[in-house]
Amino acid sequence: MLDTALNWRYAAKRMNGRRVPEITVERILDTAHLAPSSYGLQPYSVVVVDTPELRERCQPAMFHQPQIVEGSHLLVFATWESIGEAEVDQLMTLTAEERGVELASLDGYRQTVAGAVGRLSTSQARHQWAARQAYLAMGMVLTAAAMERVDATPMEGFDPAALDEVLELPARGLRSAVVVMLGYRDTETDWLAGLKKVRWPRERVIARAECVERSK
Repeated sequence: MLDTALNWRYAAKRMNGRRVPEITVERILDTAHLAPSSYGLQPYSVVVVDTPELRERCQPAMFHQPQIVEGSHLLVFATWESIGEAEVDQLMTLTAEERGVELASLDGYRQTVAGAVGRLSTSQARHQWAARQAYLAMGMVLTAAAMERVDATPMEGFDPAALDEVLELPARGLRSAVVVMLGYRDTETDWLAGLKKVRWPRERVIARAECVERSK
């Protein structure tokens, strides 16, 4: 059950070195592929770092957090540097092919998407917008991993420029936004393992809008 899996998961601080089976990793990655995004543009890539040697090279850029070498697969959610009309046109072509419709029938949709992307006037604005889409995919990955009983630790504590350099992301037109470490918790060395999950009371997190009558 989903609620059981989500209560089981936490951001593991230490992992035991056991490798996650590739078939399981692929199922988890499928959720990133199927994740929702604004206009369906999916302006990011998930770079999978699974070799111990490369993860060890990444560790300094991640402030030497032990999960990087103790875990199994490092997932780097990286935004596209190029988000413009060319990418919008590619999406329209793909949509027409997949749905069996004429490309011209998507002209109105194309104008909407191109207009929204065009308003992202700076590289930083495009990165921030794309990062928000990547976070949607990350949420799907965290949930899928919990259902698979795989620990998935999201991390913002890293040096993006340094990590990008190690992984040569700029040459691929990518820029790291957030990372997730997959693996299995080490219950003997992880101080957080076994502690009760702490969340604000549900009524503080989940609020309902109230309809207030306006006086005439």
